[in-house]
Amino acid sequence: MTISLGTASVEGLAGVARVLGEWQTDAGVFQLHPGDLGWFWRFGGERTAGAVRVWERDGVTVAVGLLDEPDLLRLALAPDVFEDEEVARQIVADVSDPERGVLIEGKVYLEAPTDSRVKDLLFKDGWAVDAPWTPLRRGLAEPVEEPGLSIEVIDAESAPVRTAVQRAAFDGSTFTEERWHAMAGGAPYADARCLVGRDADGERVAAVTVWSAGPGKPGLLEPMGVHRDFRGNGYGQAITLAAAAMLRELGSSSAVVATPSSNVGAVATYQAAGFVPLPETRDLVRDN
Repeated sequence: MTISLGTASVEGLAGVARVLGEWQTDAGVFQLHPGDLGWFWRFGGERTAGAVRVWERDGVTVAVGLLDEPDLLRLALAPDVFEDEEVARQIVADVSDPERGVLIEGKVYLEAPTDSRVKDLLFKDGWAVDAPWTPLRRGLAEPVEEPGLSIEVIDAESAPVRTAVQRAAFDGSTFTEERWHAMAGGAPYADARCLVGRDADGERVAAVTVWSAGPGKPGLLEPMGVHRDFRGNGYGQAITLAAAAMLRELGSSSAVVATPSSNVGAVATYQAAGFVPLPETRDLVRDN
């Protein structure tokens, strides 16, 4: 059997997103979600395709990587290859050698599923652990509480509202109307929604994008933010509740999100919205 590494075409990205969705399970570990691909799509289809790496064994996809940054690879594995020695060794060889075109030279980071053979071998190959992240999950079998905000579902006409709140929530954000339209034109956005919350005065105070991976699969919040002028009023909890309710409406089995463990405010916000912390994860780092 042969394991090959390749990139995706723009036309092939929908298939990559579909595979990532199939790999998501409530019982499985937290790993790269089709919504991560969808959020990256704000940079356009060609750049997204260029950032995707696909490992196949005899024509079957066994791993997908997304270069979220030139020095950061986020990796997802097919559920049946988590302990596969052959797949793990090939991936480790590919990500550890800059000439193979996965990661650049210098300090690089890699997010791999916890308890996978890939992660074990990376440790043995000299990779070290980086700062911890906290994944959180909320089951959606039961109805979600009312958020206490007026919720607007964003469409093409109201896209400037969504992007304005994003820029007001994240310093240095480059999320523009043009990028919203690029994102919305990507395959994963067919099962996604952007939400903006308004307070009692009609002010736009928070926003979130949610991504379904299909009925009965975990849905992702990416990203969620509160306008800097309206923080400290519980709007993060409120928009998170609205996000969970929307994912339930889309048929998701649960809602998942991840945040740096050092961001204790964000962890507390998600917990206040009924999300339960999962075991921490850590990216790996080394000088390539």
